[in-house]
Amino acid sequence: MNWEQLTKQFISYLRIEKGLSENSCLAYQQDLMKLRDFCLSNKVSPTGISYQDLKEFVSLLYDLGLSARTQARIISGIKQFFGFLLLEQLIQNDPSELLEQPKIGRKLPEVLDMEEIDALIAAIDVSKPEGHRNRAILETLYSCGIRVSELVNLKQSDLFYDEGYIRVIGKGNKERLVPMSKSVEKEITWYVDNQRKQVDIYKGDEQIVFLNRRGKRLTRVMIFTIIKQLAESIGLQKNISPHTFRHSFATHLLEGGANLRAIQEMLGHESILTTEIYTHLSRDYLREVVQRFHPLSGAARSKSR
Repeated sequence: MNWEQLTKQFISYLRIEKGLSENSCLAYQQDLMKLRDFCLSNKVSPTGISYQDLKEFVSLLYDLGLSARTQARIISGIKQFFGFLLLEQLIQNDPSELLEQPKIGRKLPEVLDMEEIDALIAAIDVSKPEGHRNRAILETLYSCGIRVSELVNLKQSDLFYDEGYIRVIGKGNKERLVPMSKSVEKEITWYVDNQRKQVDIYKGDEQIVFLNRRGKRLTRVMIFTIIKQLAESIGLQKNISPHTFRHSFATHLLEGGANLRAIQEMLGHESILTTEIYTHLSRDYLREVVQRFHPLSGAARSKSR
């Protein structure tokens, strides 16, 4: 089999059997293409690669000046690929088995304090057509701690106002319920009932909550752009992204005294530690955690006064 056929089968395996998202599959495919190009230039077939070939490829990644984190991600993808070939009995031995990962220093993520979050939200010009939409986006990112990919795919049928929850479809199509604060409910409701109704919605995106001016779902890049522009407008020196709000959500809950397992469940993480058994918590308890410990909730605010 050639590279194209094997790559197609590998991506199909990741999507169907591993349950990976389209974004994750695309990342694996792009990383695998780097190995393919290296092998084609050295006239090495995908099933004829040796450990020495892989060592030379990794040395090339280093020479190209790629960061240790990027190298580690590519090597991880290569290991997955050869694991798949072994599973399909297309190779007898895994040439990547002894391949070592570069050491990565764990980089602590940026976290925003409440003053910075308030300043970012206050900087949104609600007189502009997209103003209330952007306000609802920031409130949702921070108050619910969801990923940017989860935000752009959020549907109106995922919003349970009466129960006070948002249904989130996370990595691997895994579903979880995240408590929705009153501030999020207020901002989303205003946007949906007013600004959203003023755009001609693109076919197929009728259920999507957050739309651009052309009626299409927002891209992840657009969310990054909105946040970067807001940060610049208030002179924020931190390097922030949509993920910063997720980190801030978790950090503020933890600092407020919330249970680590509750935070784990709301973030959609598989486990706190790989050796620890995952424990489910009741929806009522998760809602109580947000109401008691999240800075934007009424209980937490009155407690701090």
